[in-house]
Amino acid sequence: MKVYRANDDGEPNNSAGAPILGQIQSYELSNVLIGVVRYYGGTKLGVGGLINAYRTAAKEAIENGRIIEKEVYDWVELFFEYEDMPSIMNFMKNNNITIEKQEFEINCKLLINLELNNSSEFKKKLSDFKTAKINELGIY
Repeated sequence: MKVYRANDDGEPNNSAGAPILGQIQSYELSNVLIGVVRYYGGTKLGVGGLINAYRTAAKEAIENGRIIEKEVYDWVELFFEYEDMPSIMNFMKNNNITIEKQEFEINCKLLINLELNNSSEFKKKLSDFKTAKINELGIY
């Protein structure tokens, strides 16, 4: 699901937010925020001038910024009892599942991230363990 928002914040309709959003989309970026501050210097730019100014500002911000590429994962908390630990840890190792955080107290808890293309399959297999309970945190 794609969610986006653009705001003109007092500028004429579609003269600020839309050109900035257009640059984000043209560079195929996601999970990004671009904010542009414009000071009035006494010259009226008109709608066309505003569009060009905001578009150019966004383009320069993207081109001069550092783009960090990150994989999106399905994040899950996995709760289980010690009796399932050998099987679950073996499953993690065999499937190259990254354990971001682990807690072994009275019960066990793992914070894991699953690749989206096998997330459903892995969650199904994990839920088949006798004591396993899954808490889905979200995709990010």
